[in-house]
Amino acid sequence: MSTLDGTTAGTGAGSATLAVVTAFNEAFNTRDAAAVAPFLSEDCVFDGTTPPDGERHTGRDAVRDAFAGVFAGTAECAFTTEETIVAGERAVVRWRYDWVEHDGRPGHVRGVDVLTVRHGRIAEKLSYVKG
Repeated sequence: MSTLDGTTAGTGAGSATLAVVTAFNEAFNTRDAAAVAPFLSEDCVFDGTTPPDGERHTGRDAVRDAFAGVFAGTAECAFTTEETIVAGERAVVRWRYDWVEHDGRPGHVRGVDVLTVRHGRIAEKLSYVKG
């Protein structure tokens, strides 16, 4: 299945994975870490984009707290999905993240997430950025 926003998925597990990833991204755009947490598995792993090798956060609470830090670090932010490719329980999301600093300066970065969905929750989110 393919849609206008560049989303591609198969049927069965791929469709379920796409639904979880889409709902997770919508929750992320609320800037509410508590809204994101229910989409994370208890043992979720998030590799952030802090140079040079990223920072690993393990467990739902640690990942939720990492996202809370991202949200608090800017006055505004928006995550825009450019393309999603799904194969079974795996998804690759190409995205753009725009923000406004607390002093009013805008910024953006483009990147890719490699996600694993297990039992209807995000079990792994490995994030990479250009730059």
